Amino acid sequence: MAKLLSMVHVVSYNLCVNGVRTMATNSPGHVLLGGGTGFIGSAFTYLLKSKGYEVTIISRMPGPQRLTWFDLQTSGLPQGVTAVVNLAGQNVLDPLQRWTPGFKQNVFNSRVNTTHNLAQAIIKAEVKPKVFVCISGVGVYKPNSSIDYDEDIPIGAPFDFLSDLVHKWEEASQLPGTNVRRVTVRSGVVLGRSGGMIKQLYLPFFLGMGGPVASGTQYMPWIHIRDMCDLLLFAVENDHVTGVLNGVAPQVITNQEFTTAFAKAMMRPAFIPLPEFVVNTMFGEERAKIMTQGQKVIPKRVLEYKFPYKYPDIISATRQVSTLFYKTPF
Repeated sequence: MAKLLSMVHVVSYNLCVNGVRTMATNSPGHVLLGGGTGFIGSAFTYLLKSKGYEVTIISRMPGPQRLTWFDLQTSGLPQGVTAVVNLAGQNVLDPLQRWTPGFKQNVFNSRVNTTHNLAQAIIKAEVKPKVFVCISGVGVYKPNSSIDYDEDIPIGAPFDFLSDLVHKWEEASQLPGTNVRRVTVRSGVVLGRSGGMIKQLYLPFFLGMGGPVASGTQYMPWIHIRDMCDLLLFAVENDHVTGVLNGVAPQVITNQEFTTAFAKAMMRPAFIPLPEFVVNTMFGEERAKIMTQGQKVIPKRVLEYKFPYKYPDIISATRQVSTLFYKTPF
């Protein structure tokens, strides 16, 4: 009996380091995930676990299969981590938050500082993960209706707060002196029922009060939540995938085209526009640009990698997120 208890103790110790379970032998990998409780992070966690991955979430609060940001800084990466993914970030379009210097600092810290801390933990780790995947944003591209922004277009100097944020965000993920593969996914608007834009728009559109934002002619780079999560997993699993990927759907649309598709999917009219001055008043002009201006973003490298989109067009995407009796796309 004593010998059996000793064996159990050894196994328990090997499976748990600083309260975090390490990778099981039959798991395809162990992912350390920043921002695992947010809109995209929760969906990605579900996908990873459905594929058999071990997942450790970095959170402000401790808990089972969790690590705090303080633990990361003091103790480094948990044992057995094979991939690090950072999806952390304060919701920029939180309607309950005014666009104040304090909120802007929170937006900055939640993205840049968390990415920097993860990069430093990887650099210092004795046994390094195979890949570091970070999300950033298409806000790095200056709104211009005549430019097709693929991943090979030079991004140039920052031109506003959000573009400067993305510059610093991506710089923070640098891993000098290592051979860890690095992937940056520049995300467009993520369409999913449980969060983001769709969650905010569902009730107004359901009540027949939806409509285009501003002129409606501005481009709206977008991607379905399932495709975003699949793309992140694609980046983790494929050793040949490196560098910047535009995390957008292959179909380029305007805000009016989204509005028409979403209203049709919900079988509702959508004739009530949201004027630009109202959006500017609600969110502040600097932040409102996310909705009132847009970029024509092309996922050239994603398509070259032959990534299989499940929702490549806005019709199929809006149908999936608009059903009354909603089913998860995973």
